[in-house]
Amino acid sequence: MLQISYKSIQTHIPSLNHPNPRSHRLHHRILYKTPFPPTIPLVLCNKSTPSSPIAPRRTKTRASIPREVEGKGELLIPAHCSSSSSSSWFHCSVLRKKMVVVDQHVLWTFFASLLGFLLLYTLRRNSNTHGDKRTTKKKNFPEECAKESSADGECRPVNVSGTDVIIVGAGVAGSALAYSLGKDGRRVRVIERDLTEPDRIVGELLQPGGYLKLIELGLEDCVEEIDAQHVLGYALFKDGKNTRLSYPLEKFNSDVAGRSFHNGRFIQRMREKAATLPSVQLEQGTVTSLLEENGTVRGVQYKSKDGQEHKAYAPLTIVCDGCFSNLRRTLCNPKVDVPSCFVGLVLENCQLPFANHGHVILADPSPILFYQISSTEVRCLVDVPGQKLPSVANGEMANYLKTVVAPQIPPELHDAFISAVDKGSIRTMPNRSMPADPHPTPGAVLMGDAFNMRHPLTGGGMTVALSDIVVLRDLLKPLRDLNDAPSLSKYLESFYTLRKPVASTINTLAGALYKVFSASPDQARKELRQACFDYLSLGGSFSTGPVALLSGLNPRPLSLVLHFFAVAIYGVGRLLLPFPSPKRMWIGARLISSASGIIFPIIKAEGVRQMFLPATVPAYYRARAPPVEDIASKDQVA
Repeated sequence: MLQISYKSIQTHIPSLNHPNPRSHRLHHRILYKTPFPPTIPLVLCNKSTPSSPIAPRRTKTRASIPREVEGKGELLIPAHCSSSSSSSWFHCSVLRKKMVVVDQHVLWTFFASLLGFLLLYTLRRNSNTHGDKRTTKKKNFPEECAKESSADGECRPVNVSGTDVIIVGAGVAGSALAYSLGKDGRRVRVIERDLTEPDRIVGELLQPGGYLKLIELGLEDCVEEIDAQHVLGYALFKDGKNTRLSYPLEKFNSDVAGRSFHNGRFIQRMREKAATLPSVQLEQGTVTSLLEENGTVRGVQYKSKDGQEHKAYAPLTIVCDGCFSNLRRTLCNPKVDVPSCFVGLVLENCQLPFANHGHVILADPSPILFYQISSTEVRCLVDVPGQKLPSVANGEMANYLKTVVAPQIPPELHDAFISAVDKGSIRTMPNRSMPADPHPTPGAVLMGDAFNMRHPLTGGGMTVALSDIVVLRDLLKPLRDLNDAPSLSKYLESFYTLRKPVASTINTLAGALYKVFSASPDQARKELRQACFDYLSLGGSFSTGPVALLSGLNPRPLSLVLHFFAVAIYGVGRLLLPFPSPKRMWIGARLISSASGIIFPIIKAEGVRQMFLPATVPAYYRARAPPVEDIASKDQVA
C-alpha cells in the first residue's frame, strides 16, 4: 500500500491548490489505456500521526487526484506530466510510481494464475496416466486379481482372466448359444452337468421356423449325419376321419422343412461344433449356485466331475439348464404348471399313414402323437392328463395303453404299438408350462426351458429357443465390453420384448390347441373341438394360416387370435344352420365363452402389451443405443 503525506502532496502538487481544479483536470488530462485495479487504494496520512490513516477530504482538491473512470477501467493523468516543468515533477513522479505498482500487480496476478493452471494440468495428466497404467496392468496380467467382494474378501480374477460369458447347460439352447457367441469372438465357458449323449423323449421335432433359425446361426449341418427325417406337415385323425395339413414352404428352398431326430444325437452334434471354436471351452460340472454381489451376478459356483468345489467369474452369466432348472428362482418368477404327462414309446419297422408328416390323433381323453425319429423308428407320445400316472412297475401302465389307447390309434400302427408296449421300454415325462416372467438381474440372463415352457404338443420349444438365441446374439454383437453390468442389464431388457412375437405366438397356440384337442364332457367344448377339426379340413387359407403359425413361419399374434376366433365362429355357424333353436343358440354362446376362456388367460400370462404392442414398451428401443462403448476399437485407434 502506497502512503503519502497529505501536506507533502499539498505543497508539491499545484493541482491541489488550483483555483479551479475541475477545469484544470478536464483541460490537461489524457487517457491511459491500462486498467486500474480498484484494490490498490491511495491512502493519505498526516505526517504528525503516520500510524493513523485518515480518510481523504471530500473537497475540490480531491477531484484533481488521478482516478479511474467509472465503468471504463481508464486512468486519467494530468497532461503536464508530459512536460519538463519542475513544478510538476513531483506530481508526475508519484503517478508514474503508482502506475508501476499497478503494472506489477497485474503481471504478478497473471503469472500466478498461469502457474496455477499449469500445476493443475500437470497433476491431472499424471493422475490419468497412473490410472491408465493401472488398467493396463490388469489387462496385461490376468493372473493378478482384485478384491471386489467386501463380504468375503476373496481375491478373484478380473474379467480379462479368460472368460466373457459363462453358459450354464449345454443342451439345445446352451450349445447353440455357445457356438454363436464364440463365432463372434466371445470367450465362452460352458458348464454342463453331463456331457454324455442325452436320451430324452421330447425335443425331437424341429419346426421349419426353427430350421431357418438354425441356418441363421450357421448350425444347419448339425441335422446331418444323424439320420434326421424331413417333416412336411401334419395329419389329423378324429373318429375315423383324417386330414393332411402341409407346411406353406413354396417360397423357400427345397431343403427348408421340419426335422425330426433323436434329441441326443442332435445335441451332441451341436456340442461338437461349438467345441471346434478355440474361444469355447466345454466343462463337465454341476452348477450349484450363482455368485452375487450387491445384486449383481458375478459368476457361478459349481462342483466338478471329481467332486471339487470351484468358482468361475465372468461379466455375463447365461442360465439355460433346462426345464428342471434349480437356478431360475433368482432370475424369474416361476409359475410352473403341469397339465399332463407324456408316455413315450418307440415303434420299430412300421410306416406312418402319411410319410414325412407328424400324426396327431384326437383321442379320448387327450391327443396322441406319432412322428419318425429315424429311418426305422417312430416315436409315440401318449398324453395322459394330470400328474398321477398308472404305475409302470406293476403293469398298470401297459394295461392302460393296451385297453384305452390302442383302440384309438390308426390300424396301420396298431400292431407295432402293441409290440412296443410288450417290449417294456415305457418312459414318462411331465409336460410343463411356464410363462416368461423375468426379473432383470445385472450380470445374468435366463434362456431356454429354464426361462419359458409351453406344452410340447406343437413341438415349438426348440424353435422358440433358437429364435431367442438369434435375438440375444444380435443384441450382444455390437458390444465389446460387458463389464458394466447395470447398464448392460438395462440394455438387455429389450431382449424380453423383442422375443415376444415368435415366443408368444407359439406359446399361446400350444396352450390353446392342447385344451381344444383334449376331450371334455362339456357340450360346448365338444363342439369347439369338432369345429377346429372341420375348419382345418377346409384347406386353403383355413389350414395354411394356422399351420404357418404352428411352424414358426408366420409368428404373428394377431393372426393367431383371428384364426382362433374364426374357428369359434365357424363352430357357432355349424350349430345355427340350417335352423337355429334356443338350445343350439345357448350352446353357441357357451362355445364363444369357452374359446375366450381358453385363449385370454394365456394371452394375459404372456403379456398383452408385449405381445400385441411391443413398440409401446420403453425397453423395445434400448437395443438401438448400446450403453457400452467399444473399448477394443478405441484402443486400436489409439
